[in-house]
Amino acid sequence: MPEYVEEKQQVDQLVGRINGRFSDGDWLPIRYLYRSYPWPELVTFYREADVCLLTPLRDGMNLVAKEFVAAHGDDPGVVVLSRFAGAADMMREALLVNPYDIEGTADAILTALTMPRAERMARWQALNHHVREFTAQRWSDTFVDELARD
Repeated sequence: MPEYVEEKQQVDQLVGRINGRFSDGDWLPIRYLYRSYPWPELVTFYREADVCLLTPLRDGMNLVAKEFVAAHGDDPGVVVLSRFAGAADMMREALLVNPYDIEGTADAILTALTMPRAERMARWQALNHHVREFTAQRWSDTFVDELARD
């Protein structure tokens, strides 16, 4: 779609400007990867990330947030999640943002990057419990059970 092509060009340019302005030696503030990756490699990316920023304006469940949580452990990252993502209803321990509020979203990113480990752990443990408890299998079983009742 032409809109997607134009949006990708805008993102490419913005990432280039940000990295050009703020990169330092071999460090880049944004690692922009635009292709598919095998699951083991994707899990490594999740584990290495300090923040998972998901700011859709309208979305379904957004499984990336759940994958990010499931990939973490001893030193977890923080999920910054759009209130408009379907996962936001169940992932209340994420930092929920309105993506139209640029300053509020920036504040949430700063909060995520500076969050003490104890708070990150507490949020991750609650999110991880949810991810492990509310599986696709459980959703399917519940859905089928409700159909059978009607």
